[in-house]
Amino acid sequence: MFGAFVVYPVAYGLWMARDPSLYVDLIANPRYAQTLVNTALYVGVGVNVKMFLALLLSGFFMRRRWWIRSLLPVYILPWALPAIPAFVSFHWMLIGEEGLVDSLLSALFGIQGPLWFTDRRLALGWNIVAYIWKWMPFWTLTFFAARTAIPQEIYDAAKVDGAGGCRRFAHVVFPLLGNLYLVCTLLSTLWTLGDFTTVYLVSEGAPSYSTDVLATLGFHYAFDAAQPSLGVAAVMSAIPVLIPLAIILMRALQTREVQL
Repeated sequence: MFGAFVVYPVAYGLWMARDPSLYVDLIANPRYAQTLVNTALYVGVGVNVKMFLALLLSGFFMRRRWWIRSLLPVYILPWALPAIPAFVSFHWMLIGEEGLVDSLLSALFGIQGPLWFTDRRLALGWNIVAYIWKWMPFWTLTFFAARTAIPQEIYDAAKVDGAGGCRRFAHVVFPLLGNLYLVCTLLSTLWTLGDFTTVYLVSEGAPSYSTDVLATLGFHYAFDAAQPSLGVAAVMSAIPVLIPLAIILMRALQTREVQL
């Protein structure tokens, strides 16, 4: 089963992308250079903002007030929704004057919103916002569960020593969750680098495929341009970045374990 569903597809993809001329064609195409920039921004900004906010919000949900705990089921709703209807709904909220965002801008402030998907920066920004909105609840729950495992006595001892909220977070919570944070960041980076659904459904690569990431570029090459080998090569070109990143993060994790 492992060979059929993991080894064979990977090996076949590497075989399809074995021709060096494919990568020469990719590098010579300005569209590929733009896609690399988009992917770096999408992964770098999306993952780091998402993980940082998730860590902060996990502390917010640790508060024992009933109304805060009652917000948790609502907060995780974007993550619980299937990805396709969630992102399609997000896309339609931004379409023209009939979209929810432009309607709210008009009703509340009397202004007309821009055409969100005709500007590359706006479209890419909304891709990142949609990605964070969808996946941040999952990591918030992960950090929330980890925080509940920290003994209350540690918090009490920090309070006795006069540590405020920020100092307790910096000197108590984060050192205890540091290993988990690194592992989650690694996994999230790996998953996000291959994310196809968000960009394809939210901006559809608009305007003119200028917001493509590597996954959607590979899809457009393979199916729209009928160049499957070039599409696979576009996706496989992430490997030289992915492997060193994984090694660096894993070494950082091992170093932290030794220090602790």
